Amino acid sequence: MKLNDTILAQAARLTQIRRDLHAHPELCYEEVRTADIVAAQLTEWGIEVHRGLGVTGVVGVVHGRDGGACGRAVGLRADMDALPMTELNTFAHASQHPGKMHACGHDGHTAMLLAAAQYLAQHRDFDGTVILIFQPAEEGGGGARAMIQDGLFERFPVEAVFGMHNWPGYPVGTFAVSPGPVMASSNEFKITIRGKGSHAALPHNGIDPVPIACQMVQAFQTIITRNKKPVDAGVISVTMIHAGEATNVVPDHCVLQGTVRTFTLEVLDLIEQRMREIAQHTCAAFGAECEFEFRRNYPPTVNTPAETEFAREVMRAIVGDEQVRVQEPTMGAEDFAFMLQAKPGAYCFIGNGDGSHRGRYEGGGHDAGPCTLHNPRYDFNDDLIPLGGTYWVELATRWLAGPKR
Repeated sequence: MKLNDTILAQAARLTQIRRDLHAHPELCYEEVRTADIVAAQLTEWGIEVHRGLGVTGVVGVVHGRDGGACGRAVGLRADMDALPMTELNTFAHASQHPGKMHACGHDGHTAMLLAAAQYLAQHRDFDGTVILIFQPAEEGGGGARAMIQDGLFERFPVEAVFGMHNWPGYPVGTFAVSPGPVMASSNEFKITIRGKGSHAALPHNGIDPVPIACQMVQAFQTIITRNKKPVDAGVISVTMIHAGEATNVVPDHCVLQGTVRTFTLEVLDLIEQRMREIAQHTCAAFGAECEFEFRRNYPPTVNTPAETEFAREVMRAIVGDEQVRVQEPTMGAEDFAFMLQAKPGAYCFIGNGDGSHRGRYEGGGHDAGPCTLHNPRYDFNDDLIPLGGTYWVELATRWLAGPKR
């Protein structure tokens, strides 16, 4: 593994920053303290700072030795927000705010990009400009879209944009990147079935929405098994069913809610259309009324081929060919998808290990639970900071040294 010695020498300080961010998590569009810390560090290193894109977003501009005169630029993105959940770890840097936790490693993503920012600012041995994008509100808030709507790529034009996420279970020292869809679209539905309430002993006097809901849930799975092509990925999960207030009363309505995930917009269009038809016609068959709501949150995250291969070559030069894995697509979603709709680029995974790093903390402070994403026992592995920082530096400088794409 070929780590940047300068970044490695700063790892302890960057680890302190990461753990401070972990101890003070902030939810989407509330990342005021986090943004202040990021902006202060960038300013200290002589980096031009812009704030307010996407409410709490921060953009750093690092010009190379030519002052950016060549007009070329590449974007590197890290997310900053935490999740609305309570941390179960009790180590020294555990969350100090109940109900808020960095359970997805965005504190580490911020630290890795800061590591690269410090090195790039100190050396500037490249021509062109590196745009450092510290994004708010990835966890459901659409911060990437908000930054774009606020003029991110008009104010800071880039040839390509790259993102990175830690991946528990992959060993430290490994990366994964692949072309095409790597994360799914995220969508929500809410279906209200309006029947007619009655005494539960006299159901013929009403229109019971509960069996209608049961038929609807079962019918939705035929969309997956009989309407879309078997080779196209898609998930329909009904995760909430709410009806009734008493055991002897047939309720007058029932509400179904859940999520739909796909890797393509074509499959998403099909699923939404068929869900709407099934919901409306099933209700009509039983004499009930239907209210159908479908909200598209994040599109699929789709890596462009040329930029993916470029990222893979950078990884190979750092960790070796055998440590660069094929990126297995996941049905999780990521709002970096909006940036990849606007610009070519690639979103990669960096191995976060098996969680054993938590055992090195002085005094312990965690139980034996899993160190997986969105888990109350999760913690980012600080060993990744110099590796991730090295990757960002190598990717940016090699991109700007290569031909314009």
